[in-house]
Amino acid sequence: MVSSSKPRMQRLFRFTSPLHIKQRYMHAHLDKQLKTKFKLTARAVRIVSGDTVKVVSGAYKGKSGKVASVNLRSNKIAINGIVRKDAKGKEKQIMIRPSNVYIIELNLEDKLRASSLNLAQVKSTKPQDEKKAQNMASKPESIDAKEDKAIKVD
Repeated sequence: MVSSSKPRMQRLFRFTSPLHIKQRYMHAHLDKQLKTKFKLTARAVRIVSGDTVKVVSGAYKGKSGKVASVNLRSNKIAINGIVRKDAKGKEKQIMIRPSNVYIIELNLEDKLRASSLNLAQVKSTKPQDEKKAQNMASKPESIDAKEDKAIKVD
């Protein structure tokens, strides 16, 4: 990645790198209970919107909430419930660096994420998936399968 040992060149690379590389900087530590629950060996996991995080340092220390959005350009995350009022009185979300939070609960709706973390089979949260599985089990054999059986018998 960075071949220079100069700190200023490392900072330049970090702030001017493309978004697919900036994703690597969006990691946060895991809660100890979460590590033991899922038997994870990784210290940190990439933050995804929908994860529940707790702020460890800064003005909002101790507050927790779900991640509303992840901004790769500024390398910060927005958390539901952590807001401030602007000059006109509107509430704006505060952007926090991922190094100042740790993950309390993972968002496992994405099956690819669950498999990349080497988690056990995650139950489907959508009732549509269960209906599809039931329909597939109750459907009769396809016509092609019947023809194959008929051909084998002859």
